[in-house]
Amino acid sequence: MSGAVRQAVILAGGKGTRLGAITQAIPKPMLPIAGEKPFLDYLLETVERHGYDDILLLGGYLGEVLEAAYNGRRIGSATIRVMREHAPLGTAGALTVARDTLEPRFLMMNGDAFFDINLRALEQASRQSGATATLALRSVPDAARYGRVMEDKGLVTAFLEKDPKHPGPGIINGGVYVLKREVLDLVRDLPCSLEQDVFPILVSQGEIRGREFDGYFLDIGLPETLDQGHRELPTVRVRPAALFASETLVDLSQGRRWREGAIEAIRALNDRGAYVFAIGDAPDATMQDKLAAAGAHIDRVYEPPRAIAAILNDWPIVRERSFLVDGRSDDIEAARKAGIATEPLDSSLPRLVEALIARSG
Repeated sequence: MSGAVRQAVILAGGKGTRLGAITQAIPKPMLPIAGEKPFLDYLLETVERHGYDDILLLGGYLGEVLEAAYNGRRIGSATIRVMREHAPLGTAGALTVARDTLEPRFLMMNGDAFFDINLRALEQASRQSGATATLALRSVPDAARYGRVMEDKGLVTAFLEKDPKHPGPGIINGGVYVLKREVLDLVRDLPCSLEQDVFPILVSQGEIRGREFDGYFLDIGLPETLDQGHRELPTVRVRPAALFASETLVDLSQGRRWREGAIEAIRALNDRGAYVFAIGDAPDATMQDKLAAAGAHIDRVYEPPRAIAAILNDWPIVRERSFLVDGRSDDIEAARKAGIATEPLDSSLPRLVEALIARSG
């Protein structure tokens, strides 16, 4: 399985009947959160900053509204395409609409849930296992509403149905997957559910793996969880940032390649949830593939001058917990004026990042 996954598929066709009248004129994933920003935009921003540049939105209910708002739209370096089912096909059946478009491996997520994880780390787990489906799992205090996932050393062995009579902690399906295109071979009768029809077959074949993550998780399927989203989601975007002059990460002396320790440093920051920005030349496709294979990503590359101003305009960063490593004199001065710490690269990147993370809390 060579090359980084570039395609992300978001299921955006549900009716949201439990939310009542508010979804009569707008698809559930497009419900505004804490103002005018649609919930779906939070997902799109997350997918794009992880480096997925081909985003498919699979619409159903009120698909014409979704299509009018998003088809052909760009976010960062990603292009969005909307594909619509004209009858309810189920969460697996919806993939048949995109059958001729799907890449050999693709990221997939539910359009009504937000799971703040390192998506490239999930992709790395998929590469390592070679499984047809690799799921992002989450431990929650009460799994009764979701249904439980049973796993043994990463191998998913069973899915247990929702059971309100037996509340308590458990591991659930976080609604984010890396799938092989061959999963479509198991979509036989329509409508077809990924969770109820396809995943049990993969369990019996030993072809479904899971990796547990502890990032922020929220689905907006109930009025109370939608209200929770209004309160919490805007603050989830606010996080520390690591800014690197490109030459601190990329060695140009013998062709373009990652400097020793650069990938490990980026991955450590990704796993902590920090934004990672580079200022200067962007890594080429081969370097990006190598980064993704290690479960890491750079959120965005900015060109000088005024890179610091652009970053501050585009992203809600915690300035007092952020840092700039090396850079042009004007970038260093701009960072200092913004309250961002500046550091010279006077030790190995992993040791420097480790020290800065510890200091920033």
